[in-house]
Formats: sequence, structure tokens, C-alpha cells
Amino acid sequence: MIQPDMTFAELAENFALFDDWEDRYRYLIDLGRKLPPLPDALKTEANKVRGCMSQVWLVTGHPPGDPSRFAFAADSDAHIVKGLIAVLGVLFSGQTPASIAGIDPEAAFKTLGLDQHLSPTRRNGLVAMVQRIKAAAA
Repeated sequence: MIQPDMTFAELAENFALFDDWEDRYRYLIDLGRKLPPLPDALKTEANKVRGCMSQVWLVTGHPPGDPSRFAFAADSDAHIVKGLIAVLGVLFSGQTPASIAGIDPEAAFKTLGLDQHLSPTRRNGLVAMVQRIKAAAA
């Protein structure tokens, strides 16, 4: 399961350090590289997120020892999408179902400045991942 090593405020601060988008994309890709690998056994049709151009697999659950909180594990065959998964991990992992319902990922991505720099197909995939996360947490 994804266990973020920073808060969203820290993530936003890190993004603000970069002046140009190439550096921000590199940082996003680096975040994705730090994700724990998803075992191949979990890369099934049932765990595949529909609506993504890239292949994305997402498995939901709870952090070890805390069934009151939400966690997920995910992987993608696209580097930038893996970075987006890492950002979603910062937003959603470790939260309660009630707090997840109140999280506005569009506002979060706007804060990071990513809203203007995602292609329509990546945005659709992101929406599909968020819908899956929110439905599982509910």
C-alpha cells in the first residue's frame, strides 16, 4: 500500500520550487519511481482502471493495523501516470472514508499547477482513478 512520506502542503511546497514544467514533470516522474511495486499477481483485469489510455491497476485496502483508514496500491506502465498515482497517494492514503469524501482532487491539482499541464486523456484517467478510490473508500 502507498504510505506517503509527506503531506500535501509539503508536496505543494516542493512543486513550487521548480520554475519550469520540465523540472516539475521530472519531479512527478521521480515521485512515481519511489512507489512500492505492485506485484504482478495483482495486475489483473479486475484491478485495471477503465478510462485510462495507459494501463493502470489499482487495489484498495487499509494501512497495516488500521482498518479505520483507507489505503491503496497502484501501478502504471506510464511514468507520468505513476507520478500522478503518487500524488493521489499523498491526498488519499491514510485518510478516513469521511475525509476522503471531502477531498477535492481538482483543487489539489490546481494548487500544484498540474491542472493546466495534463492532456485530456491523462485527465480522464485521473478522474477514473479518483472515482475508483472514492467509491472504494465510501
